[in-house]
Amino acid sequence: MCAKILDGRKLSAEIREELKGRVGKLKRKGITPGLGGILVGEDPGSVTYVGLKSKACDEVGVTEKVLRLPENITEEELLRNIQSLNQDLEIHGIFIQLPLPKHLSEEKVLAQILPQKDVDGFHPLNVGKAWLGQPAFFPAVVLAIQEMLIRYGYDLKHKDVVIVNVDNMVGKPLASLLVQDEEGAGANVTLCHPATPDLASCTRRADVLVVSVNKPNFITADMIKEGAWVIDFGSNWIEEPVTKKRKTVGDVDFEKVKEKAKAITPVPGGVGPMLVTMLLVNTVTAAERQAGG
Repeated sequence: MCAKILDGRKLSAEIREELKGRVGKLKRKGITPGLGGILVGEDPGSVTYVGLKSKACDEVGVTEKVLRLPENITEEELLRNIQSLNQDLEIHGIFIQLPLPKHLSEEKVLAQILPQKDVDGFHPLNVGKAWLGQPAFFPAVVLAIQEMLIRYGYDLKHKDVVIVNVDNMVGKPLASLLVQDEEGAGANVTLCHPATPDLASCTRRADVLVVSVNKPNFITADMIKEGAWVIDFGSNWIEEPVTKKRKTVGDVDFEKVKEKAKAITPVPGGVGPMLVTMLLVNTVTAAERQAGG
């Protein structure tokens, strides 16, 4: 067996074409979806990621407004900037580029965003609604994973999903989405701490295994069952022993696991390319909801 490769780049391109149609429909009603963002400081990774968001907005026709603020900004001033985006009628979705400088409270800052504009899905109200099965925004990675499974024809109903991650970006929100009794969900979900003793006893029963721990080769072939679907959201830099070149790999021993799994996401090229696209999906959805559509 050689696993089917779940191509995030291909799916992302397809979804962006669909978004162009939804944006066009809104524009015919006189509404242009707007995404507002806040970047504090000049962290190179954050600057690059914000640039990708800007490019994607241009591609699908979403208006973008990014506030670039100094690293030493006070929390009070940052909250005022968020409030200005909350009140901006042309902005339908808001993101805060993380991480923030240490003197700023991420919890307080994220809670300042209006829930209906919280397209990153971090506001406590959205988190609570997600667990209750009510309409809510989810983090982009969570939507990306579900969308990949759906578009590749995987039926999650009554399947065993094991998530090796328990944080607020991946594990918890993904569980809250996949356990719901609705289309594209209905799974039996287990959340596992990466340091769980005998973790393999959990992962080997997974029909779908999701891992995000940022440790190369953390999941080996003996830790999955034959025919499992493996979703790898790890990102690690390693050095090739012969060429000494650095490359990005995930948390899964890809070459060996792909011989046992039925489907697998590559790193790079799997979940990653879907992230900005799913943020745009949330932004367009927010514009449609705020327009009463």
